[in-house]
Amino acid sequence: MNDASRTRPEIALLDAVRAAARQEQFLEVVSAEEATARFTKHLDLSPLSAETASLADALGRVLAHDVAAPIDVPPFDRSNVDGFAVRAADTTGAADGAPKRLTLNTEVIACGHAPHLTVAPATATAIATGGMIPRGADAVVMIENTELIDAAVPAIDLRRAVSPGTFVSYAGSDIARGETLLRRGAMISSREIGMLAACGLATVDVVRRPKIAVLSTGDELARLGAPLWPGAVYDSNGAIIAAAVAEAGGEAIAFGAFPDDEDALEAAVRGALARCDAVVLSGGTSKGAGDLSHRIVSRLGAPGVIVHGVALKPGKPLCLGVVEGKPIVVLPGFPTSAIFTFHAYVAPVIRAKAGLPPEAAVQIDAAVPVRIPSELGRKEFVLVALVAGENGKIAFPIGKGSGSVTTFSQADGFLEVEALRTAVDPGTTAKVTLIGQARAPDLVIAGSHCVALDAMLSALSAQGISARTIAIGSMGGVAAARRGECDLAPIHLMDPATGVYNEQYAKDGLSLVRGWQRMQGVVFRTGDARFTGKSAQDALKTALADPDCIMVNRNAGAGTRILIDRLVGAARPPGYGNQPRSHNAVAAAVAQGRADWGVAIQSVADMYGLGFLRLSPENYDFLLLDARRERAPVQAFLAALTDPDVRARIAALGMVPA
Repeated sequence: MNDASRTRPEIALLDAVRAAARQEQFLEVVSAEEATARFTKHLDLSPLSAETASLADALGRVLAHDVAAPIDVPPFDRSNVDGFAVRAADTTGAADGAPKRLTLNTEVIACGHAPHLTVAPATATAIATGGMIPRGADAVVMIENTELIDAAVPAIDLRRAVSPGTFVSYAGSDIARGETLLRRGAMISSREIGMLAACGLATVDVVRRPKIAVLSTGDELARLGAPLWPGAVYDSNGAIIAAAVAEAGGEAIAFGAFPDDEDALEAAVRGALARCDAVVLSGGTSKGAGDLSHRIVSRLGAPGVIVHGVALKPGKPLCLGVVEGKPIVVLPGFPTSAIFTFHAYVAPVIRAKAGLPPEAAVQIDAAVPVRIPSELGRKEFVLVALVAGENGKIAFPIGKGSGSVTTFSQADGFLEVEALRTAVDPGTTAKVTLIGQARAPDLVIAGSHCVALDAMLSALSAQGISARTIAIGSMGGVAAARRGECDLAPIHLMDPATGVYNEQYAKDGLSLVRGWQRMQGVVFRTGDARFTGKSAQDALKTALADPDCIMVNRNAGAGTRILIDRLVGAARPPGYGNQPRSHNAVAAAVAQGRADWGVAIQSVADMYGLGFLRLSPENYDFLLLDARRERAPVQAFLAALTDPDVRARIAALGMVPA
């Protein structure tokens, strides 16, 4: 059939298919260092102009000018203690056995009130802490070193001699009038605000925060709070980037999410450029259908696109542009890529324009426990979770893919893999650049994840015990436990020879702690006649005999995968190669019609409204390193396993506590 015989909708659809299949090409894929050099070459990175802010609004801002003290602080000589203002010469020789008697003047100097009487020889005036030293006095004696003589004319017996200046803060001794109080470029914290307030300054000139327009693009983006439609995801990038702009010292101006409409998006970007100091888009910068953003940037003005394509991972599609001096950056749409490239290329620009110094990178050495493959030709940044090992820090790679929202937020840092390396070998010591304030967890749990494990962790959290869970599958947990890289490893691994769960791994310094049982079964969409009303075994026979019946498998190393392989034997039904890493992913694939059946636990099947055919219970247990049994967090974990409230919460999730 040629185009002449097709309807207009058919022709339009084919044109869209051709456009999607025709890859856009990056201008030139350059190294990360070259991208930075080209980008900054076209930017003025000096701080923006000054604006006046109230002290309350100045917190976290950068001082635009030097500030000279307009007054002395304190503005008068004042007492540092409660006591009596005296002439020091009158106290000479005073002691417990030879007190000096001084007549009290008819005045009490309280804070905020100027004295009226002069302290004459052999007299004293009662004064409060912070009170103004009266004329004639040159020292203060503490009330604890005196005794009141309650006569017709009150007096005190003084038992300590003082020298001139004792307990007196002189005017300007803290801040002298005319002194440079704060210097340009200072970050204003509560301490600086205190200094400014002490000088009576209600406002201060600070560097204007750069206004950063934040836009997201993509037909798939749903507004936060709105219901999702098939194929849609929430616009998490908009919220993440706006928050990251504020953290970097800028003011985020949220423009929202735009569909893949080139005219509408271009109009929005032009409006954002007119209003703001920089524009940050996410999405639409790769090589596929709907990737419009970089094309729009190319026609906004000179010099336009500076870099499109950077040899790094994640973040290759990054587009860096400059339009009439204003930076415009198109971040990759996947969250981890977007956040990573934001911190690498956008945050430094915001900090510079806000007057902030470059963020100092803190690096530590850590051992890499597993092989990390890397793509030749691209510098790769691998996000890692840090745990304490017997010989120092251990860096577990925690990549869930660049589409993950949680990877960056859960990472303690990242390590770099140079472009000419294809892997980092296990046992390598790597430099890890820390993200934020990394804190070692009290307890490390590495292995298979289960929803009931969250009940355990909540109980520990209530006791102030922090736990890090690293989902690396049951076999990954066994390996981590054997290497001493965790305290506990949750596993559910059946011995194919005996059908017994987990006991085969309790040896060589590892003990088995019973957790709970959970029911595994075949999940399917309710109403599917191939499964409804049948036993699991009969349903499997039907599914394996039907070439249109697609399964969803589990990843190698998972306990469920061992069960599946035992069920299907040598058969390789359609979908066998689809191997997600969690029960939830299996249930989602079936619920959304991308697969017809899979094996998952009953609680997850219930959560997704799926039919469930029972296969067999499996034991979800914990390998415990004997050498760490007596650690307090481990003991708290073991206690939680027997806690009635925790067991009730586990049971409510459909599990049977051991």
